[in-house]
Amino acid sequence: MTIFSKIIAGEIPAYKIAENDQFFAFLDIFPLREGHVLVVPKTEVDNLFDLPAAYLQEMLVFAQPIAKAIEKSFDCNRCGISVIGLEVPHAHMHLIPINSANDLNFNQPKPQGTAAQLKSVQERILANL
Repeated sequence: MTIFSKIIAGEIPAYKIAENDQFFAFLDIFPLREGHVLVVPKTEVDNLFDLPAAYLQEMLVFAQPIAKAIEKSFDCNRCGISVIGLEVPHAHMHLIPINSANDLNFNQPKPQGTAAQLKSVQERILANL
């Protein structure tokens, strides 16, 4: 069971943004930028592109209103999307408010957000969802 499966199961607390039968979205506690959200399929698959095509389509449709809420919640040009999948063996996408391509540079430091910061970010996104 991956750390993401444990979050989905409620065994590890998370700052939930959205959930349906197939997907779970929550804040990255080590955000690249304020408003960094992870979208995870509830199906435990290592590689995103091993998911069936219909599932991939539905994942983007699920992520769309979250991305729009991120754009409304933070000073950014758009919500960027990144799929890396090396840190956790569970398919996922990153939704990140960006103003430049460098904002998606995962070689940057990713400081852990405090509980107060993460709760504030969660509330801002949920208010625009």
